[in-house]
Amino acid sequence: MSLIVQKYGGTSVGTAERIRNVAERILDYHRQGHQVVAVVSAMAGVTNRLIELASDVTGPDHTPTEREMDVLLATGEQTTIALTAMAINAMGGKAVSLTGAQAGIETDGVHTKARISNITPSEVHRFLDEGNIVILAGFQGRTPEGRITTLGRGGSDLTAIAMAAAIDADLCQIFTDVDGVYTCDPRVVPVAKKLDEISYDELLEMASSGTKVMQSRSVEFAKKFGVRFEVRSSLNDNPGTLVREETMSMESVVIRGVSLERDQAKVTITGVGDHPGTASKIFGPVAGANVIIDMIVQNVSKTGITDISFTLNKADLAKAETALKPVLAELGESVTMEAEDGIAKLSVVGIGMRSHAGVAAQMFETLSAAGVNIQMISTSEIKITVTVSEDQIETAAQAVHDAFGLAKA
Repeated sequence: MSLIVQKYGGTSVGTAERIRNVAERILDYHRQGHQVVAVVSAMAGVTNRLIELASDVTGPDHTPTEREMDVLLATGEQTTIALTAMAINAMGGKAVSLTGAQAGIETDGVHTKARISNITPSEVHRFLDEGNIVILAGFQGRTPEGRITTLGRGGSDLTAIAMAAAIDADLCQIFTDVDGVYTCDPRVVPVAKKLDEISYDELLEMASSGTKVMQSRSVEFAKKFGVRFEVRSSLNDNPGTLVREETMSMESVVIRGVSLERDQAKVTITGVGDHPGTASKIFGPVAGANVIIDMIVQNVSKTGITDISFTLNKADLAKAETALKPVLAELGESVTMEAEDGIAKLSVVGIGMRSHAGVAAQMFETLSAAGVNIQMISTSEIKITVTVSEDQIETAAQAVHDAFGLAKA
């Protein structure tokens, strides 16, 4: 007997029929003799509808408190776990549903983007030992004081990976509406191919750069605790993509994939004095507002004055501007702030870049030939990222994907 953790995303449980299909799949694993913990997301579209409802009741001039948003959004997963457990029980199985709090998932107190601090899975083990299938609500937990929290978009992935580590599961499967991890988004690049395997580092870089198959924090957690997992479709029985620690053979592939991320924004602080402490004055308040910064570029200073630019998600732009406005006066009378949206990120990722030269040159030449202008550049050991105009991102992705020979045969 093995212990399996499975995760089913919103599209996999998007209708009553699909919930029944998921219930049949879970029950089939259980009847093969496995213990199963199934983590489910809210039904597709439910979270967005709840957000719209919150906006409707508060009006355009008010923002719902993040505490109450967490209470509201957590109900989406609670609906799905109850329906899934009902479906399994109606099929002759034995299932119980648990919220994140009931399953012992404890988080910090940062609402809407909480981080898991501890898991005490005693209730999960108890129900499993009694012969139950455990249907667990993804995306949520509670603080030590008992407040409901949510883990951010894609948080059900994190719930599954973290629970697999906590209960020492033999297998973790992330079921979604695609067959696995592709070299690029097939909706943008139709000739993209599915990968048989990918390293934690590569998927982490791709996830943080816009690949929507997995939440980046869940991949980071899996790497930290050594949780091997498979990304596969809930709509068929095709093999998926295995995510694991890198091997020597993986380095022979220079570029593993191309990621793109829309809905980005850029903030530029101009006329900043080039002296110690300036960057801290800028990024301290931004961090205090729980805004995640990605690319940072500072111009070379020859006159003692410089510009600092950084990118962030467009949804966080207003929070960043609010946090920075009081700081501008402290930085000097000539300091100004400019905010721009309508940009997107394009990244190429591959651990083979460590041992192969010329990747950046080839990428830049390709974008130039495609008529795509590069605004900012950022690099890491296994990733090169550029920002471009959002209306050019698909052209850029297709050109780069083709240039590195990533298309399926």
